[in-house]
Formats: sequence, structure tokens, C-alpha cells
Amino acid sequence: MDEIVNRVANSSLVTIDLEDLYVEGSRSVVDISPWLLEGLILKEKEFRAYVAAHDWSQYQNHFVALHCSTDAIIPGWAYMLVTTAINPYANKVVVGDLETLETLLFEAQLENLPFEAYTDKPIIIKGCSNKPVPP
Repeated sequence: MDEIVNRVANSSLVTIDLEDLYVEGSRSVVDISPWLLEGLILKEKEFRAYVAAHDWSQYQNHFVALHCSTDAIIPGWAYMLVTTAINPYANKVVVGDLETLETLLFEAQLENLPFEAYTDKPIIIKGCSNKPVPP
């Protein structure tokens, strides 16, 4: 009887498991729409008061996605103001949704991969079975 041989395990294939690149840590979303008049109009004085009064320490060591869930037009300075307030606590702040946050975290990890180690080698890219891997 012939012995069963795992040819994949014995091959020169190199496996890159994208889940190994997942950055551990809490993710949070900060939606600024509740700080807008009727969810649509940014009034600077009131907005600045909300930012000053908010407890940013709750985002200690979090990865934060900062966005507005309504169709309001938000000036760039508003996101900068919130980012400045949360930055002492959060590990990373991005303007966008959770998918944007995950994508940027993965891109940072990919930039640190030693790609030269994979030159002229057959590669299998594995991922998305237990942890979220962005497209």
C-alpha cells in the first residue's frame, strides 16, 4: 500500500498568514454627528465645547476610527481638533470607518515584511479565517 505524502508540506511553498499581521488591541469608533446641530451643522463654539468636555481617556490604548455618520460637510480642522484631543490616549487615530482603520493597520504591517525573503519563491497567502483581514 502506498504511503500518503503531504506534497504541499514538503514543497518549497512559503506561506504568508495574514492573520499573523493582525495588530492586537481594542478598536473604537468615534462618531462626531451627535456633536452637530441636528446632526448636520457644525457650530464651532459648541463643537469645541463637546471636544473639551468629552472623556478621551476611555480610548486609552485603542485604535480609533473617527467619522461622521451623517452627510454633514465637516471641515478638516474639526477632525484635527478631535485627533489632537484623543492622541495622548489612543494608539492610532484615523479619519474613516473601521474598515479604513483595519486597512491602514495592515498596510503598516505589510510595509515591514521582508519581501526580499520571498523573491523567486512560490507563495501561498492565507488569511481571513479567525481574524478580520481587509480586502
